Amino acid sequence: VPTQLFTDGITNKLVACYTDEGMGDALLVRVYGRKTELLVDRETELRNFQVLRAHGCAPDLYCAFQNGLCYQFLPGIALGPDHVRDPRIFRLVAREMARVHAIHANGSLPRPILWQKLHRYLSLVRTELGPKVSKPSLPQDVPSLEALEQELAWMKETLSQLGSPVVLCHNDLLCKNIIYDRTRERVRFIDYEYTGYNYQAFDIGNHFNEFAGVKEVDYSLYPSKEMQLQWLHSYLQAYKELTQGHPGDTQVSQEELETLYVQVNKFSLASHFLWACWGLIQDKYSTIDFNFLRYAKLRFKQYFKMKPVVTALQVPK
Repeated sequence: VPTQLFTDGITNKLVACYTDEGMGDALLVRVYGRKTELLVDRETELRNFQVLRAHGCAPDLYCAFQNGLCYQFLPGIALGPDHVRDPRIFRLVAREMARVHAIHANGSLPRPILWQKLHRYLSLVRTELGPKVSKPSLPQDVPSLEALEQELAWMKETLSQLGSPVVLCHNDLLCKNIIYDRTRERVRFIDYEYTGYNYQAFDIGNHFNEFAGVKEVDYSLYPSKEMQLQWLHSYLQAYKELTQGHPGDTQVSQEELETLYVQVNKFSLASHFLWACWGLIQDKYSTIDFNFLRYAKLRFKQYFKMKPVVTALQVPK
């Protein structure tokens, strides 16, 4: 059976197996990266995969084994930073995200996983990265643990008061996790390792941060306010249609747009903080050829650069 190794991912190893030359019958085998169980709850991932599949938002899952999964291959191209800026494609992405966010929690009131996840990653940085005897010593250019704990407390207090709804989120919508099928003119999201109930604005802000890319990060590519408002308008229209059930006649007010814009840009801070801590942990354990430490430092730097900018944004009264 011919196989093809995909090298874009920086968490796991991914191999396609197929017999048909055009890969029409391909299936994917994903092998979890070393020590990723520290970062990812695999049982929750499986549950979320099945929920998304039931709502037509994920491929078929064939089997799960101890250190991986096997699932259906989705035809199409994995997006790059150019694609997500294309209005035709970004409207599809916005509408697909609304589809995921509209999957209801069956009567329960879910809690956002953000704070639990951030506390967990920060405590892993504390316990896994430092010598056991004295205080952990973090690499140069990385803020001290005390400073990081203060930032987390500040974020929790500030962001949880913004009133962003808690919905089913992908939580890791980097470009390569979006598959664009040109023949059907639609997109699908892949990789649900970090999927879970979270703040709506976090999922969108995290995606906007990913406009900058992963291998060569360039934050000048972060979407402008104008682009964000177009994206958010498509999103809100679709989200309201799906949750309020009036297709075609849902109006999006300027106030709703501005409110979501402010929430999203404030929550983008939490995304920088989360992936910076993740990068520090991956730097210690991952066998994947990627400079995780450099990535973590970039994310921390961007967090502190953007903090005063987004703190100044006000939700319209």
